[in-house]
Amino acid sequence: MWNDAILTRRELLRLGGLGFGSVALQAMLQAERLDASQHQRGRNATALHFEPQARAVIMLMQTGGVSQMDVLDPKPELTRLNGTQYSIRLEVQQQGSESNTLLATHKKFHKWGQCGMEISEVLPNIAECADDLCLVRSMHTEHNNHSEASVMLMTGRIFEGRPCMGSWVSYALGSENQNLPAYVVLRDPTSEEANTLWSSGWMPATHRGTEFHPTGTPIQNLRSAREQPHRVQRHNLEFLETLNRLHQTKFPLDQRLESRIQNYELAARMQVEALRIGDTSNEPAVIRKLYGLDEGTTSAYGMCCLLARKLVEAGVRFIQIFPPAGLGWDTHSNFDRGDKAAAATDLPTAGLIRDLKQRGLLDSTVIFWSGEFGRLPISQNSVGRDHNRHACSLLLAGGGFKSGHVYGATDDVGNRAVENRVSVPDLHATILHQLGLDHQRLTYQHAGRDESLTDSAVTGAGVIREILDKTTSS
Repeated sequence: MWNDAILTRRELLRLGGLGFGSVALQAMLQAERLDASQHQRGRNATALHFEPQARAVIMLMQTGGVSQMDVLDPKPELTRLNGTQYSIRLEVQQQGSESNTLLATHKKFHKWGQCGMEISEVLPNIAECADDLCLVRSMHTEHNNHSEASVMLMTGRIFEGRPCMGSWVSYALGSENQNLPAYVVLRDPTSEEANTLWSSGWMPATHRGTEFHPTGTPIQNLRSAREQPHRVQRHNLEFLETLNRLHQTKFPLDQRLESRIQNYELAARMQVEALRIGDTSNEPAVIRKLYGLDEGTTSAYGMCCLLARKLVEAGVRFIQIFPPAGLGWDTHSNFDRGDKAAAATDLPTAGLIRDLKQRGLLDSTVIFWSGEFGRLPISQNSVGRDHNRHACSLLLAGGGFKSGHVYGATDDVGNRAVENRVSVPDLHATILHQLGLDHQRLTYQHAGRDESLTDSAVTGAGVIREILDKTTSS
């Protein structure tokens, strides 16, 4: 029913833009509509602010919070003071740390590569890539609970509802491949990560992370449960497009409708491309070994890392990888869980770095390895560590970051970042810079305010140029 009259077929097609012909035509028109939408907002989000050093980001999320003094930040003084009561009463998140007793590092550190970077024996394969790594030991965040700190790492704020970093990259740069989304999330579908960690917030849903699964069909519900002839599927999509456009004439400013239409179009184009990317059956033995695909411990994460490399090759801008279900670095009562997380992710991560490098892709791809916070130097339940928002370590590789470089420092026992402190917004600003984006100029109007990922007027965020190659830091 339209204007109290029943539409004839001819009128329906006329009002719907003659049915738009086919999904192929929709694909050609999508870019034009996106440009018009950006013009309406008064932004040209796809314009780079300066010459980029990288074209893609792979974020390796180490869920649970890596214990910096046991993995990336050696503290001999902490070992010397083992078992003594710390003079400073620390901020704790859970019970079990009431004695305030210092606990020695439980793993040995060694110097790796020509740069002599010190990394724990828990990450032997990543450590062998030391000359390609930039290790930041002075990170800090704003909350010591998992959910808030994880949201902070992704969005720059501890509260849900804002776009994630991948959404900002998607909004600014789009995908280099019109048959794939700009932002992809690789995770075990049985794991418990909250979808707020790849949300587009108040941006259009087209910038939300699209979940790919490392095994089986890459994307759920991409194909019909019951196969249909190609022409039937095409006609269904054309008719759906017509109805959506008719409905959109009543709500021309509702971005959700435009996002829904674009998502349907993208899904239609992905039916071939995503299945091709997800097919790893013909990978040679050397690649399977590099990523640990045939080993039970590393196969799941290795598949994610291999798919990440293939997605970068295909033109995806931002790929976010989570550890396998049940594995994480949350080591309250013992270090076994962190050791298992390291065993599952160490070899595939090193394989990803090596594979990108040998293919000439590492220089143009930022690898970002980090948990949401660090750990306290005191013992929890005598054999673990509680959360610590004041100090954590992370790894960067490729994308114009200094290789074989260590930046920043914590105090003698690893409790607080004290030298060259780096905040989460600082990190975001620096990664955006390597993609050719000025974090202060990349904005999106929401609720009458020009919002940005870093909100530098409030956070004081700035690019950490000391961790960039001299040729990329200008």
